[in-house]
This record gives sequence, structure tokens and C-alpha cells, in this order.
Amino acid sequence: MSSHTSEKTTDAVATTASRVRTTLAHAPIRPQALQRAVLAAALACAALPAAAATSGSVALTTDYLFRGVSQTNQKPAVQAGIEYAHDSGFYVGAWGSNVSWLSDTVVVGDDISNSLELDAYLGYRGKAGEIFSYDVGVLTYYYPGSYPSGFNSPNTTEVYLGGTLAPSETVSIGLKYSYAVTDLFGYADSDGSGYLDANLNWTFQPSWTLNLHGGKQWIESNKAFEYTDWKLGVTKSFDNGFSVAAAYSDTDASTPLYTNAHNNFLADSAFTLTVSKAF
Repeated sequence: MSSHTSEKTTDAVATTASRVRTTLAHAPIRPQALQRAVLAAALACAALPAAAATSGSVALTTDYLFRGVSQTNQKPAVQAGIEYAHDSGFYVGAWGSNVSWLSDTVVVGDDISNSLELDAYLGYRGKAGEIFSYDVGVLTYYYPGSYPSGFNSPNTTEVYLGGTLAPSETVSIGLKYSYAVTDLFGYADSDGSGYLDANLNWTFQPSWTLNLHGGKQWIESNKAFEYTDWKLGVTKSFDNGFSVAAAYSDTDASTPLYTNAHNNFLADSAFTLTVSKAF
């Protein structure tokens, strides 16, 4: 998972909106120059020599939740990411996971063959004073595969701006807004959609952190699909780079709109367990 501060961070590293498209819209797939540029930059970081500024992680989770909605039909996912961060504050990274939300929009047929999500991002992190830090960047979500004619591309690019207040060594409060500069995960005419992400992390005992999250997804021209999500979790970290996270998540998303072709309500309340290894 991405080690930057996007929603793509798994629960194991203290951070998850739907991409269930049971009524995916109908515009031709179109290339996104910005997406290609971000992907190229992020993939290039994988070729950089190992250094103190290079980090990454691998994770296994019982359910890949993104903004409170299952991306894997409530089944496990394997995830991995890598990031290169320069001393100047600039960073670039890539992250990937198995997914099934696109192919799960149909029960039979092979019109949709996607089973993988590849993310790429670049940005800048800085500080303003002793306890406030900020993060600005661009993140693209890419779903390789084959799609039927007229299917609106699920590939999405968002720009984000976030800030974190750390009043002590054990408490951090973060707020981030992500803005879609393309259609959002296949919704027609949805560019300009936004997601507000609020997080509180409290290390109440050494190596034990309480994780609280609340989010709101707005979707342009698709108001019925908008919703809020929340999460309560706890993360246990170990000196060898491993961490284990348990979390309970829920949303107020519409049950009919977020139930897939397998009759699974993907925005339902869920308990997840995630094991990750940072390197």
C-alpha cells in the first residue's frame, strides 16, 4: 500500500468510497495524459537504488476497503507498495492490490476482465512550525484489463491537499481533501467529485495506536451514490517492521446502489484484520 498519506494506506499502517459501479455509465474510454505522467514517474522510482529515502510495504488483509467500500467482494487482498522520498520533501511512489469490484458488476460473461489496481502518486511534504505538516500531490488509480465498447473508464486521477497537527508525540490529527480531475471510478460526468478524509491517531501505549477515521464522498452528477464512512481501529506495531491492525468500518451508503451482481452489499459494516511488513 502506498506509504504516502492517501486513502490507499491499509489499516495496518493506520489508514480506506466507493468504486462499486452497479450502474456504471456510458462514455468512451479516453486516455488521460496526467495519469500516464504520474504512472511513469512512480514506476520509475522502482528502479532507484536502495537508500534511506526508499521505503515500502507488503500487506495481507481480510478485505480491501477503500473509503469504507469493499473492492474485493468482501474477500482477502494482497497489497504492496514502494516510495522514494527526497530530502527536499518531494516524493514519488507506486502501490498495487488485487481487486474484483469491476468484474463483480456481472455474474457471467467476460466483458470485464480487470483483477488488478495499480496506483501511482507524486507530491510534496513540508512543515509549517513545530507541530503542523502539510502534504500536496496527485494520485492516479489505474485498472488494466478489457472492457466492453462504450464502458466509461474506471481510471481516475485525484489531486489532494492535506494537513496534520501533532500536538504531542502520541497524538496526530489529520484532514485531507481529494479532488477528482477526471471522472471518478467510472461515474459519468463526475469530474470535480471530492472526498474529505479526517483521521485521529493516538498511541495510548508504546507500539499500540488507536485509529479513528471519518470520511465524506461527493460524486458530481451522481448524488444518489454519495455517502459518509467511518472506522474505529487499533494497530499493534513490532520492532521488526511488522504490524497488525484490526478495524470496524461502516457507511450510510444506499444498500440497493452498493449491492453488486453477487448480491453482496459492499458498503456494509465490516471487521477487517490486516498484517503488514514495512521495509
